[in-house]
Amino acid sequence: MIQRRSSWNVLRVLSTVIILWGPAVLVAEAREQGEVVVYSARIEKLITPMFEAFTHTTGIKVKYFTASEAELFERLKAEGIHTVADVFMTVDVGNLWIAEHAGLLQGFDSPVIARNIPPHLRAKDNAWVGLSVRARPIMYSTERVKPSELSTYEALADPRWRGRLCLRTSRKVYTQSLVATMIKTLGEPRTEEVIRGWMKNEARILDSDTKQLEAVAAGQCDVTIANTYYLARLKATDPAFPVAVFWPNQQDRGVHINISGAGVTRYAKRRQNAIRLIEFLSSSEAQNLYADGNYEYPANGAAKPHGFIAAWGSFKADSVDVAAAGALQAEAVKLMDRVGYK
Repeated sequence: MIQRRSSWNVLRVLSTVIILWGPAVLVAEAREQGEVVVYSARIEKLITPMFEAFTHTTGIKVKYFTASEAELFERLKAEGIHTVADVFMTVDVGNLWIAEHAGLLQGFDSPVIARNIPPHLRAKDNAWVGLSVRARPIMYSTERVKPSELSTYEALADPRWRGRLCLRTSRKVYTQSLVATMIKTLGEPRTEEVIRGWMKNEARILDSDTKQLEAVAAGQCDVTIANTYYLARLKATDPAFPVAVFWPNQQDRGVHINISGAGVTRYAKRRQNAIRLIEFLSSSEAQNLYADGNYEYPANGAAKPHGFIAAWGSFKADSVDVAAAGALQAEAVKLMDRVGYK
Protein backbone atom coordinates (compact mmCIF):
# COMPACT_ATOMS: atom_id res chain seq x y z
CA MET A 1 0.00 0.00 0.00
CA ILE A 2 1.34 3.39 -0.95
CA GLN A 3 0.81 6.26 1.45
CA ARG A 4 1.29 9.80 0.16
CA ARG A 5 0.88 13.22 1.75
CA SER A 6 0.62 16.26 -0.49
CA SER A 7 1.25 18.76 2.27
CA TRP A 8 4.63 19.43 3.79
CA ASN A 9 2.85 20.05 7.09
CA VAL A 10 2.92 16.30 7.58
CA LEU A 11 6.71 16.38 7.35
CA ARG A 12 6.87 19.11 9.98
CA VAL A 13 4.76 17.00 12.31
CA LEU A 14 6.88 13.92 11.70
CA SER A 15 10.08 15.90 12.25
CA THR A 16 8.68 17.20 15.52
CA VAL A 17 7.87 13.65 16.58
CA ILE A 18 11.45 12.62 15.89
CA ILE A 19 12.83 15.52 17.93
CA LEU A 20 10.55 14.78 20.90
CA TRP A 21 10.77 10.99 20.91
CA GLY A 22 14.26 10.54 19.55
CA PRO A 23 15.59 8.54 16.59
CA ALA A 24 15.68 5.27 18.54
CA VAL A 25 11.89 5.25 18.94
CA LEU A 26 11.34 5.95 15.24
CA VAL A 27 13.72 3.15 14.29
CA ALA A 28 11.89 0.71 16.55
CA GLU A 29 8.53 1.74 15.11
CA ALA A 30 9.81 1.47 11.56
CA ARG A 31 10.99 -2.08 12.16
CA GLU A 32 7.56 -3.00 13.39
CA GLN A 33 5.73 -1.15 10.64
CA GLY A 34 7.94 -2.26 7.74
CA GLU A 35 8.01 1.12 6.03
CA VAL A 36 10.35 3.25 3.97
CA VAL A 37 10.07 6.99 3.28
CA VAL A 38 11.10 8.45 -0.08
CA TYR A 39 11.69 12.07 -1.03
CA SER A 40 11.15 12.08 -4.80
CA ALA A 41 11.57 14.66 -7.54
CA ARG A 42 10.04 12.15 -9.94
CA ILE A 43 6.36 12.60 -10.75
CA GLU A 44 3.80 10.55 -8.87
CA LYS A 45 2.31 8.65 -11.80
CA LEU A 46 5.75 7.31 -12.74
CA ILE A 47 6.90 6.13 -9.32
CA THR A 48 3.61 4.77 -7.95
CA PRO A 49 3.56 1.54 -10.03
CA MET A 50 7.12 0.71 -8.95
CA PHE A 51 6.39 1.35 -5.29
CA GLU A 52 3.23 -0.73 -5.45
CA ALA A 53 5.19 -3.60 -7.00
CA PHE A 54 7.83 -3.30 -4.25
CA THR A 55 5.18 -3.43 -1.53
CA HIS A 56 3.51 -6.41 -3.20
CA THR A 57 6.86 -8.24 -3.35
CA THR A 58 8.27 -7.37 0.08
CA GLY A 59 5.35 -6.27 2.25
CA ILE A 60 7.21 -3.02 2.99
CA LYS A 61 5.01 0.05 2.69
CA VAL A 62 6.32 3.10 0.85
CA LYS A 63 5.53 6.61 2.01
CA TYR A 64 6.62 9.24 -0.47
CA PHE A 65 6.69 13.00 -0.78
CA THR A 66 7.19 14.74 -4.11
CA ALA A 67 8.64 18.17 -4.86
CA SER A 68 11.36 19.71 -7.01
CA GLU A 69 14.89 18.46 -6.51
CA ALA A 70 15.90 21.90 -5.21
CA GLU A 71 13.18 21.87 -2.55
CA LEU A 72 13.98 18.32 -1.47
CA PHE A 73 17.70 19.11 -1.39
CA GLU A 74 17.16 22.09 0.90
CA ARG A 75 14.75 20.12 3.08
CA LEU A 76 17.27 17.33 3.59
CA LYS A 77 19.92 19.86 4.56
CA ALA A 78 17.60 21.66 6.99
CA GLU A 79 16.28 18.48 8.63
CA GLY A 80 19.70 16.90 9.09
CA ILE A 81 19.66 14.02 11.56
CA HIS A 82 15.93 14.57 12.18
CA THR A 83 14.88 13.82 8.59
CA VAL A 84 12.16 11.25 8.01
CA ALA A 85 13.53 10.45 4.54
CA ASP A 86 15.29 7.15 3.89
CA VAL A 87 15.68 7.48 0.10
CA PHE A 88 16.30 10.50 -2.13
CA MET A 89 15.19 10.04 -5.74
CA THR A 90 15.73 12.52 -8.58
CA VAL A 91 16.76 12.97 -12.20
CA ASP A 92 20.16 13.87 -13.65
CA VAL A 93 23.44 12.68 -12.21
CA GLY A 94 24.42 16.30 -11.58
CA ASN A 95 21.73 16.54 -8.91
CA LEU A 96 22.71 13.20 -7.38
CA TRP A 97 26.40 14.11 -7.36
CA ILE A 98 25.65 17.41 -5.60
CA ALA A 99 23.57 15.61 -2.96
CA GLU A 100 26.38 13.10 -2.42
CA HIS A 101 29.04 15.78 -2.01
CA ALA A 102 26.82 17.84 0.27
CA GLY A 103 26.87 14.88 2.66
CA LEU A 104 23.19 14.05 2.19
CA LEU A 105 23.68 10.46 1.01
CA GLN A 106 25.51 7.37 2.27
CA GLY A 107 27.09 4.48 0.45
CA PHE A 108 26.30 0.79 0.86
CA ASP A 109 27.50 -2.58 -0.36
CA SER A 110 25.15 -4.60 -2.53
CA PRO A 111 25.89 -7.62 -4.74
CA VAL A 112 22.44 -7.04 -6.28
CA ILE A 113 23.34 -3.52 -7.44
CA ALA A 114 26.74 -4.77 -8.65
CA ARG A 115 24.96 -7.33 -10.86
CA ASN A 116 22.21 -5.06 -12.12
CA ILE A 117 23.78 -1.64 -12.74
CA PRO A 118 27.04 -0.97 -14.67
CA PRO A 119 29.78 0.81 -12.67
CA HIS A 120 29.75 3.94 -14.86
CA LEU A 121 26.06 4.49 -13.99
CA ARG A 122 26.51 4.62 -10.21
CA ALA A 123 28.77 6.07 -7.54
CA LYS A 124 31.73 3.90 -6.58
CA ASP A 125 30.25 3.29 -3.12
CA ASN A 126 26.62 3.28 -4.36
CA ALA A 127 25.90 6.62 -2.67
CA TRP A 128 23.70 7.07 -5.74
CA VAL A 129 22.55 4.44 -8.21
CA GLY A 130 21.33 5.00 -11.74
CA LEU A 131 17.87 3.51 -12.26
CA SER A 132 17.05 4.60 -15.80
CA VAL A 133 19.06 5.95 -18.72
CA ARG A 134 18.16 9.11 -20.62
CA ALA A 135 19.69 9.36 -24.09
CA ARG A 136 20.16 12.91 -25.45
CA PRO A 137 20.85 12.62 -29.19
CA ILE A 138 20.42 15.02 -32.09
CA MET A 139 16.85 15.43 -33.37
CA TYR A 140 16.14 16.71 -36.89
CA SER A 141 13.37 17.82 -39.23
CA THR A 142 12.36 14.98 -41.53
CA GLU A 143 11.20 17.60 -44.02
CA ARG A 144 14.34 19.73 -44.31
CA VAL A 145 17.29 17.62 -43.14
CA LYS A 146 18.78 14.41 -44.48
CA PRO A 147 20.40 12.05 -41.93
CA SER A 148 23.51 11.99 -44.12
CA GLU A 149 24.04 15.68 -43.24
CA LEU A 150 24.50 14.82 -39.57
CA SER A 151 27.41 13.20 -37.74
CA THR A 152 28.44 14.50 -34.30
CA TYR A 153 27.52 17.02 -31.62
CA GLU A 154 30.69 18.89 -32.54
CA ALA A 155 29.63 19.16 -36.18
CA LEU A 156 26.65 21.30 -35.17
CA ALA A 157 29.23 24.10 -34.87
CA ASP A 158 29.68 24.00 -38.66
CA PRO A 159 28.42 27.20 -40.37
CA ARG A 160 25.94 25.14 -42.42
CA TRP A 161 23.72 25.10 -39.29
CA ARG A 162 23.69 28.88 -38.83
CA GLY A 163 20.15 29.94 -38.01
CA ARG A 164 19.01 26.32 -38.05
CA LEU A 165 19.87 25.17 -34.51
CA CYS A 166 17.72 25.11 -31.36
CA LEU A 167 19.19 24.36 -27.94
CA ARG A 168 18.01 23.99 -24.34
CA THR A 169 18.98 26.84 -22.02
CA SER A 170 22.36 26.56 -20.31
CA ARG A 171 20.56 27.03 -16.96
CA LYS A 172 19.07 23.54 -17.25
CA VAL A 173 21.04 20.74 -15.63
CA TYR A 174 20.56 18.58 -18.76
CA THR A 175 22.67 21.05 -20.75
CA GLN A 176 25.22 21.40 -17.98
CA SER A 177 25.67 17.63 -17.82
CA LEU A 178 26.10 17.37 -21.59
CA VAL A 179 28.81 20.04 -21.62
CA ALA A 180 30.47 18.60 -18.50
CA THR A 181 30.86 15.16 -20.07
CA MET A 182 32.18 16.80 -23.26
CA ILE A 183 34.83 18.50 -21.12
CA LYS A 184 35.71 15.10 -19.61
CA THR A 185 36.12 13.48 -23.02
CA LEU A 186 37.28 16.27 -25.33
CA GLY A 187 39.05 18.54 -22.87
CA GLU A 188 38.03 22.08 -22.00
CA PRO A 189 39.68 23.93 -24.93
CA ARG A 190 38.04 21.74 -27.59
CA THR A 191 34.68 21.82 -25.81
CA GLU A 192 34.80 25.60 -25.62
CA GLU A 193 35.56 25.74 -29.34
CA VAL A 194 32.49 23.59 -30.06
CA ILE A 195 30.10 25.49 -27.80
CA ARG A 196 31.37 28.80 -29.15
CA GLY A 197 30.60 27.48 -32.62
CA TRP A 198 27.05 26.65 -31.58
CA MET A 199 26.62 30.21 -30.41
CA LYS A 200 28.12 31.61 -33.63
CA ASN A 201 25.42 29.67 -35.43
CA GLU A 202 22.87 31.89 -33.68
CA ALA A 203 21.30 29.00 -31.83
CA ARG A 204 17.74 29.64 -30.70
CA ILE A 205 17.68 29.04 -26.91
CA LEU A 206 14.51 27.55 -25.42
CA ASP A 207 13.52 26.50 -21.91
CA SER A 208 11.96 23.14 -22.72
CA ASP A 209 12.84 20.05 -24.76
CA THR A 210 9.23 19.89 -25.92
CA LYS A 211 9.41 23.48 -27.15
CA GLN A 212 12.63 22.67 -29.01
CA LEU A 213 11.01 19.76 -30.82
CA GLU A 214 7.91 21.79 -31.60
CA ALA A 215 10.16 24.55 -32.97
CA VAL A 216 11.81 22.03 -35.32
CA ALA A 217 8.42 20.78 -36.46
CA ALA A 218 7.24 24.37 -37.05
CA GLY A 219 10.30 25.27 -39.14
CA GLN A 220 11.79 27.70 -36.59
CA CYS A 221 14.94 25.56 -36.61
CA ASP A 222 16.02 22.32 -38.30
CA VAL A 223 18.04 20.46 -35.65
CA THR A 224 18.20 20.28 -31.87
CA ILE A 225 19.54 18.15 -29.00
CA ALA A 226 16.89 16.60 -26.75
CA ASN A 227 16.08 13.63 -24.54
CA THR A 228 14.42 10.84 -26.48
CA TYR A 229 11.40 10.44 -24.21
CA TYR A 230 10.19 13.95 -25.10
CA LEU A 231 9.97 12.94 -28.75
CA ALA A 232 8.35 9.63 -27.79
CA ARG A 233 5.57 11.47 -25.95
CA LEU A 234 4.92 13.69 -28.97
CA LYS A 235 4.99 10.75 -31.38
CA ALA A 236 2.59 8.80 -29.16
CA THR A 237 0.07 11.60 -29.65
CA ASP A 238 0.91 12.34 -33.29
CA PRO A 239 2.75 9.55 -35.15
CA ALA A 240 3.26 11.91 -38.10
CA PHE A 241 5.15 14.48 -36.00
CA PRO A 242 7.92 15.48 -38.47
CA VAL A 243 10.98 15.03 -36.25
CA ALA A 244 13.31 12.03 -36.07
CA VAL A 245 16.25 10.79 -33.98
CA PHE A 246 19.86 10.80 -35.17
CA TRP A 247 22.41 8.92 -33.05
CA PRO A 248 25.56 11.10 -33.09
CA ASN A 249 29.22 10.21 -32.51
CA GLN A 250 28.78 6.55 -33.37
CA GLN A 251 32.35 6.40 -34.69
CA ASP A 252 33.87 7.70 -31.46
CA ARG A 253 32.54 8.27 -27.93
CA GLY A 254 28.83 7.62 -28.55
CA VAL A 255 25.55 9.30 -27.60
CA HIS A 256 25.45 11.42 -24.45
CA ILE A 257 23.46 9.71 -21.73
CA ASN A 258 22.30 10.72 -18.29
CA ILE A 259 20.37 8.93 -15.57
CA SER A 260 17.60 9.16 -13.08
CA GLY A 261 18.54 7.54 -9.81
CA ALA A 262 18.31 7.25 -6.06
CA GLY A 263 20.42 7.05 -2.94
CA VAL A 264 20.07 6.19 0.73
CA THR A 265 19.93 9.36 2.82
CA ARG A 266 22.73 9.96 5.29
CA TYR A 267 20.44 9.77 8.33
CA ALA A 268 18.06 7.06 7.07
CA LYS A 269 16.20 5.49 10.01
CA ARG A 270 15.16 2.49 7.89
CA ARG A 271 18.45 1.86 6.12
CA GLN A 272 17.90 -1.79 5.25
CA ASN A 273 14.45 -1.07 3.85
CA ALA A 274 15.96 1.78 1.80
CA ILE A 275 18.61 -0.56 0.36
CA ARG A 276 15.98 -3.17 -0.43
CA LEU A 277 13.91 -0.57 -2.28
CA ILE A 278 16.85 0.62 -4.40
CA GLU A 279 17.83 -2.99 -5.13
CA PHE A 280 14.27 -3.69 -6.23
CA LEU A 281 14.23 -0.58 -8.45
CA SER A 282 17.39 -1.89 -10.15
CA SER A 283 15.68 -5.19 -11.01
CA SER A 284 14.43 -5.97 -14.51
CA GLU A 285 10.84 -5.97 -13.21
CA ALA A 286 11.02 -2.40 -11.95
CA GLN A 287 13.21 -1.31 -14.86
CA ASN A 288 10.49 -2.36 -17.28
CA LEU A 289 7.98 -0.28 -15.33
CA TYR A 290 10.31 2.71 -15.79
CA ALA A 291 10.63 2.00 -19.50
CA ASP A 292 6.92 1.61 -20.01
CA GLY A 293 5.97 4.57 -17.85
CA ASN A 294 8.22 7.26 -19.32
CA TYR A 295 9.91 5.87 -22.45
CA GLU A 296 13.29 5.84 -20.66
CA TYR A 297 15.99 3.26 -21.33
CA PRO A 298 16.66 0.67 -18.62
CA ALA A 299 19.92 0.96 -16.68
CA ASN A 300 19.80 -2.80 -16.15
CA GLY A 301 20.88 -4.51 -19.36
CA ALA A 302 18.57 -7.46 -18.69
CA ALA A 303 15.52 -5.22 -19.13
CA LYS A 304 14.26 -4.16 -22.53
CA PRO A 305 13.26 -0.65 -23.64
CA HIS A 306 9.68 0.09 -24.59
CA GLY A 307 8.92 -1.12 -28.11
CA PHE A 308 8.13 2.41 -29.19
CA ILE A 309 11.70 3.64 -28.64
CA ALA A 310 13.29 0.29 -29.44
CA ALA A 311 12.00 0.84 -32.98
CA TRP A 312 14.44 3.75 -33.31
CA GLY A 313 17.27 1.22 -33.30
CA SER A 314 20.21 0.49 -31.07
CA PHE A 315 23.04 2.95 -30.55
CA LYS A 316 26.48 3.24 -29.04
CA ALA A 317 26.20 5.13 -25.74
CA ASP A 318 28.96 7.19 -24.19
CA SER A 319 30.63 5.00 -21.55
CA VAL A 320 32.23 7.91 -19.69
CA ASP A 321 31.62 7.74 -15.94
CA VAL A 322 28.44 9.80 -15.54
CA ALA A 323 29.82 11.17 -12.27
CA ALA A 324 31.78 13.59 -14.48
CA ALA A 325 28.51 15.42 -15.11
CA GLY A 326 28.51 16.44 -11.46
CA ALA A 327 32.24 16.80 -10.91
CA LEU A 328 32.66 19.14 -13.90
CA GLN A 329 29.33 20.94 -13.67
CA ALA A 330 30.83 24.17 -12.32
CA GLU A 331 33.42 24.22 -15.12
CA ALA A 332 30.67 23.63 -17.67
CA VAL A 333 28.64 26.58 -16.36
CA LYS A 334 31.67 28.87 -16.46
CA LEU A 335 32.51 27.79 -20.00
CA MET A 336 28.99 28.49 -21.23
CA ASP A 337 29.02 31.87 -19.54
CA ARG A 338 32.29 32.72 -21.33
CA VAL A 339 30.88 32.02 -24.78
CA GLY A 340 27.54 33.72 -24.16
CA TYR A 341 25.42 30.57 -24.01
CA LYS A 342 22.36 31.68 -22.04
